[in-house]
Amino acid sequence: MHKVLILAPARYESSRFPGKPLAKINGKPMIQYVVENCNKTGFDYSIVTDNGEIENAVKNIDGNIVRIDDDVATGSERIALAYQRYFSNKKYDPIINVQGDEPMLKADFISQLAKKHLETDFDIMTAVRKRNQVEEDFRNPDVVKCVKSEITGQAFYFSRASIPFNREQTSSAIWYQHIGVYSYRPKALVDFDSWEKSPAEAMENLEQLRALDNHLTIGTIELSFPLIGVDRPEDIKKVEGVLSE
Repeated sequence: MHKVLILAPARYESSRFPGKPLAKINGKPMIQYVVENCNKTGFDYSIVTDNGEIENAVKNIDGNIVRIDDDVATGSERIALAYQRYFSNKKYDPIINVQGDEPMLKADFISQLAKKHLETDFDIMTAVRKRNQVEEDFRNPDVVKCVKSEITGQAFYFSRASIPFNREQTSSAIWYQHIGVYSYRPKALVDFDSWEKSPAEAMENLEQLRALDNHLTIGTIELSFPLIGVDRPEDIKKVEGVLSE
């Protein structure tokens, strides 16, 4: 029987939205939605932060939290340090990285992600959502695109660019939006943390490219419902609207 661990990085500093995990959504701090969703999975979990305000907010709702104050560039690096310092002797597999700015990522999908990962040989599993290229998000660099195999689900590349290129300009062309949740086998997470930032990662500012550049395999699971992450303050209203529906 595999023991699944969820680690959710939550930073206060953000160039586009400082204090994001504490932003109120329908009167509750965003990080509370993340804690509630993690709790409902039945898996062990912990929020991983470098900030006292976030730590206090999680403790106030009886959530689990660990501090990692190291200056790291990515959420995966932060959870890798948390795993190695606090959890590596407890035989967890896989370790799921749930972003602290995904308040709509529900428990049942997190459970599906873990189950599918354990049924494959991929080093990492992540989520994607099928979209049509006529949608405006296809040209938005804040929305990350994934090119993957339609047969095996293996991811070939992630980019902020509008890929794959629609040469024939067919209206039915599809693309896959990357959703920033990852399931790591323990060795893959530790290895990822040991490597330097790769050239593609530095250019695109996408941490998953470090894994691909170092020959880790990434599988995908399709998300069937819209998911609004919070990147900027104006995204709060969008999330509140969907939650109200």
